[in-house]
Amino acid sequence: MSLQDTVSAERVHVAFFGMCNAGKSSLMNAVTAQDVSIVSPVPGTTTDPVKKAMELLPLGPVLLLDTPGLDDSGNLGALRVDRSAKILSVTDIAVLAVDAAKGFSEQDLAFLSELKTRKLPHLIAFTKADRISPETREERLREATENVTVFTSAVTGEGIEAFKEALGSFAPLVKKEKLILADLVAPGSTVILVTPIDGSAPKGRLILPQQLTLRELLDHHCKALVCQPEELSELLSMLKEPPALVVTDSQAFAAVGKTVPQSIPLTSFSILFARYKGSLGIFLSGIKALDGLKPGDRVLIAEGCTHHRQCEDIGTVKIPALLEKHLGFRPEFTWVSGGDFPKDLGDYALVVHCGACMLSEQEMAHRLTVSKTEGVPMLNYGMAIAYMNGILRRSLKAVGLTEE
Repeated sequence: MSLQDTVSAERVHVAFFGMCNAGKSSLMNAVTAQDVSIVSPVPGTTTDPVKKAMELLPLGPVLLLDTPGLDDSGNLGALRVDRSAKILSVTDIAVLAVDAAKGFSEQDLAFLSELKTRKLPHLIAFTKADRISPETREERLREATENVTVFTSAVTGEGIEAFKEALGSFAPLVKKEKLILADLVAPGSTVILVTPIDGSAPKGRLILPQQLTLRELLDHHCKALVCQPEELSELLSMLKEPPALVVTDSQAFAAVGKTVPQSIPLTSFSILFARYKGSLGIFLSGIKALDGLKPGDRVLIAEGCTHHRQCEDIGTVKIPALLEKHLGFRPEFTWVSGGDFPKDLGDYALVVHCGACMLSEQEMAHRLTVSKTEGVPMLNYGMAIAYMNGILRRSLKAVGLTEE
């Protein structure tokens, strides 16, 4: 996959934080060599997070995010600060920009404490270094204690390359080799990907889990066969040897489960992506909660992306209908999408989440932490659909797990 094709969820997220006029935007512009963020001496110029995709070796594809000031004031300022806090939950590496002439503010120190509590990789960029004396530099270094620190100047270019190198030093912490399914099948194996093309499918392209799975199979020299559900039976009959694995879209689980012989491993893109993002084992606890729902209980259905809802939309139509059929009553449903996710889950008995293909691992981990802290179980679409169709045990066995 090329740099241009790398989606945001698969990029290392590097976010710039700091006080208003600390030089965050100027630093980001200097790093990208573009005028990505608006720069002005007027406090609060950056009103919403600004994003820029680029490649930064050895990190590889990254997403740089410029955020509003930690001290933004007024009603709108409070909303902007809250938006910055949300960005922190998706951050892989945090940059705290500090005006070298002014030094650390109380908000800066509190923010550093939060980063350390979260054990989030971070560095301090002392900006506007062209305006300070050697004595002030020494003082700032003493104040920064054990933190990774770089002096930068967007005016003279000082420290920009050193800043990039400092970011690159975090590569061992944030770049972890992850596989979707290549570790489940041997090179040369045949894998069938069942990909329904319906009204909600993006015109002219496959959805992200299908794209990434197909590319990984090709990278690992597997033979990938792609078909729609109604073509699966014919495809299976054409093969001299059974496939090593069949992967299906969750919405076709019931039909595909009847078509694929029990001797052939079967799972879904949704379950593979829960495994890929490290949340599969956690989702298992949500299965018991599903059966424990009572009339009047509230269920939150969360999606990581935003899209135009179709008449047979999986989140707003199919999942609720399956739950109602399985339980014998209809719980109360609430829906959120994109970057929205409640801070307080106290009103909910269960969260049913999408496959999270458009969310970074860091953001999904944050949502799971909120769920765990609030004591509200969570499971994803694929597991819910597989369970309610009686094939969860089989689909988990294909990835080396059991329901117990």
